[in-house]
Amino acid sequence: MAQAFHLDGKTAIVTGAGNGLGRAEALSLADCGANVVLNDLAGSAVHEVADQIGRDRATVVEGDVSDWSTGEALLSAALDFGRLDIVVNNAGVLRDRMVFTMSPEEWDTVLRVHLRGHFVTTRLATGYWREASKKADGPVYGRIINTSSEAFLLGSPGQPNYAAAKAGIVALTLTTARSCARYGVRANAICPRARTDMTASLMGAAPDGTDPLAPEHVAPLVSYLASPAADQINGEVFVVHGGVAAVMEAPKLKAVFHAAEHGSATGMWTPDSVAAALDGQFDGKGSGFASMATLVLADETIGFSQ
Repeated sequence: MAQAFHLDGKTAIVTGAGNGLGRAEALSLADCGANVVLNDLAGSAVHEVADQIGRDRATVVEGDVSDWSTGEALLSAALDFGRLDIVVNNAGVLRDRMVFTMSPEEWDTVLRVHLRGHFVTTRLATGYWREASKKADGPVYGRIINTSSEAFLLGSPGQPNYAAAKAGIVALTLTTARSCARYGVRANAICPRARTDMTASLMGAAPDGTDPLAPEHVAPLVSYLASPAADQINGEVFVVHGGVAAVMEAPKLKAVFHAAEHGSATGMWTPDSVAAALDGQFDGKGSGFASMATLVLADETIGFSQ
């Protein structure tokens, strides 16, 4: 393992660490040398993960990550190891339903756990790193790896709450990357395809032999982004699964229209000039802003990512 990949002496928080992606990521970070603060709900297998790592290097904070008190407890537990260096936000839930039948509770639950959950840890970690940077009079070491999903790129029809939350997580990641880089913080997002308890109904049973959608195939990228080797990577969005990793390109302008070129005497928009500019520009198929490009990354494209 390259020296720059080592995480010896560093401390990471991993949410949703009881199983699936969070478990695989926590074990990978520990294998790289990090101390790990594991979060999941009470009754999960998170204590088994801590036992596997070793209680001298792993501790558990149970609770709903969207609760401010849980975030504070996570930060406190990290500081019991002496420092906080890495946050891996992974915890999530699904409440799949079409937008026209979704209840307010189903919407709120998914937005709360995914988006607010990411915010709580990000807010507390960046506040800690900012103060540490002030005391050090220079940048410190801070890594945030957030979990988004291709659902926000595809406009997942049966997951309006989930897709909206995952789009919000990307926006939060980019904002964090831009606003906190001066303090030494690097924030990136991954869109993993992984066969977990949360995605089992979408992806079905694992095949015999090597499962290309096993969470363990995602974890090495997370550990790399958490490492000193990734110091030049900030504000990026990755799609990852199996032996494939892709970096999303930033959105581009599709077309630009000027009112003055479409019959406006003042150069400002009028209903007639808008009509003149936009009539005939769209095909009516509704693809719009959605991006299907990631579906060509592998033959196995069923389901959506964690």
